[in-house]
Amino acid sequence: MMHAARLSRSPRLQRLHAFLRDGREHSTREIVTGADVCAVNAAVAELRANGAEIACRQGIDPMTMERIFPDFRPFC
Repeated sequence: MMHAARLSRSPRLQRLHAFLRDGREHSTREIVTGADVCAVNAAVAELRANGAEIACRQGIDPMTMERIFPDFRPFC
């Protein structure tokens, strides 16, 4: 069971939420540097637990044929 921080009390989640509000897709690296958030997947899960609708686009790494998740964006 995950214990998500409240968006209203978490500067980390507020930074991520503000960063994603532009409606564009962002790579994990862009989020790490632009929103100063290290555990991107966990922070996105916490935003979802706070009611945010965030999509994650899945791709395939052509070298390894493994699934990758290159981009996150909010639903508009």
